[in-house]
Amino acid sequence: MSAALPAPALAGLVQLERQARAVDSTAALGFVMVNDTRRLLPYRQAMLWDARDAALACLSGLAAVEPDAPFNHWLAGHCRRWQAQHPGPALAQVNASALDSSDQAQWAEYLPPWLVWLPLARRDGQPLGALLLARDQPLDGNEASLLALLQDAYGHAWANLQPARARTLKGLRRDRRWWLGGAAAVLALLLLPIRQSALAPAEIAALQPSVLRAPLQGVVERLLVEPNQSVKAGEALIQLDARELQSRLEASRQALAIAEGEFRQAQQQALSDARSKAGLAVLQGRREQAMAEVRYLEQSLQRTRILAPHDGVALFDDPAQWQGRPVSLGEQIMQVADPARTQLDIQLPVSDAIELDNDAAVLLFLNTDPAAPLPARLKRLGYRATATADGNMAYRLKAAFEEADPRIRIGLKGTAKVYGERTTLFTYLLRRPLATLRIWLAL
Repeated sequence: MSAALPAPALAGLVQLERQARAVDSTAALGFVMVNDTRRLLPYRQAMLWDARDAALACLSGLAAVEPDAPFNHWLAGHCRRWQAQHPGPALAQVNASALDSSDQAQWAEYLPPWLVWLPLARRDGQPLGALLLARDQPLDGNEASLLALLQDAYGHAWANLQPARARTLKGLRRDRRWWLGGAAAVLALLLLPIRQSALAPAEIAALQPSVLRAPLQGVVERLLVEPNQSVKAGEALIQLDARELQSRLEASRQALAIAEGEFRQAQQQALSDARSKAGLAVLQGRREQAMAEVRYLEQSLQRTRILAPHDGVALFDDPAQWQGRPVSLGEQIMQVADPARTQLDIQLPVSDAIELDNDAAVLLFLNTDPAAPLPARLKRLGYRATATADGNMAYRLKAAFEEADPRIRIGLKGTAKVYGERTTLFTYLLRRPLATLRIWLAL
């Protein structure tokens, strides 16, 4: 028999029992189990296994448990087997050598050599879970006696904090009429016709905006307007860096002046010298080539200042991101849109796709005013799903607003509710499970 338990150990046991019975939630109790048990006996790490959820509930030193972590996933699989191997109330000690060779390497990476399995159960023997203590050495007689006493306190506290069990069918009334009436009511409810609908993110976008692209390759010197600023037709919006073109234009003008001087000199010499007359055509071609180069650079210099094609608002990102940014030929810089001409751009996820008709009803719930939806009508449906900004696949839908509203402003976001055909409540609720079942059964 083991020696008598020392007084400090018994005092610590009593304190732990009082602390366990004083908590008001299973989360707080789990924290006490995995962290405060260290005051009773040493261990390196503690884990709490929940038999009802078949998952790890608490880990020492962590505020939350991530079930998909490799260690938690690996340990949860072993806990299921240990629970089947040790169904009784007696504690057990597991050594790394008892595992397969494939698991011993992971054990050595995650845990010390010994693991104490302390099962916790209700008064009727139904298992609640187990407290796992990872140690460098096996338990001695005194430590095993302390855990046996603590086992009852932890199990009693855990059982009291769990919600009461639902009443069994024995307590229900067994009148067949009640069952038939309930089944008929449920069937009638499932056959109730409702209208299909789907929710999707949406944004108010401009209708047929004018896209301003870089007319040549260069660098954006500065944007002359602010985002969402009203602009007039012919107003300068973008200024590209023109210093390189100006330098090239000056050099081309000097080359043109030289070519014109050589051409005039050859014209004068051609009056008396037949040899000079023969080279006159070459000099004339050089002069025309220099003139074409000057005209091209002058036109390019004019294109470095991009103007608004019509009245509207300028749509683009932060001006600071564009200043000094190199752009290639044809790259979009901004848009000019008429604020009175808008449309609704909807990204319907593939998983929520339903059968839709043209002119289907749409409601837009703006993030700024979700209590008052804006009515719209579906005008165009994307025939193929495309990738969205967050990496998901969605169908792009276009809708037109039914009436003018001061809340309609380009760039506002919200959630669109798209209405489809009518169907039964059963089909509406089980649409996704039935689709998944058909895939698995290859129907």
